[in-house]
Amino acid sequence: MSFTITNPPALHDPVPFGYSHLATVTSGRLVLVAGQYASDEHGQVVSPDFAVQVDRSLANLGTALRAAGTDYPDVVQVRTFVVDHGPERLAVIAEAVRRIWGDRPPTQTLIGVAALALPGMLFEIDAVAVRP
Repeated sequence: MSFTITNPPALHDPVPFGYSHLATVTSGRLVLVAGQYASDEHGQVVSPDFAVQVDRSLANLGTALRAAGTDYPDVVQVRTFVVDHGPERLAVIAEAVRRIWGDRPPTQTLIGVAALALPGMLFEIDAVAVRP
């Protein structure tokens, strides 16, 4: 194992919210993944639906990770950027994170934003992974 996920008992349990508090890198090489969004092969946003954008963004993240010789289990941190953030959107993100990482999600910072790089973008995620 090249990193350790920790949720200190003195802090709230973040797992139901789709993240962990700490990831400690102990060895390996870092992989930094730029923001991935719900793009098709031409860079166009695939849908105006938030849940569809989250799923496609995460699929694109997986593609990027595999290109670097890593995959979802190697991710230690994500940052998510959400237009018009609210409880409904947080629930969509938390469910998607649970589907991919189960009870061992990476650390996560969610940032509510007024807009993202392209018209129609509602969600973007970047990541730090450790290549074994």
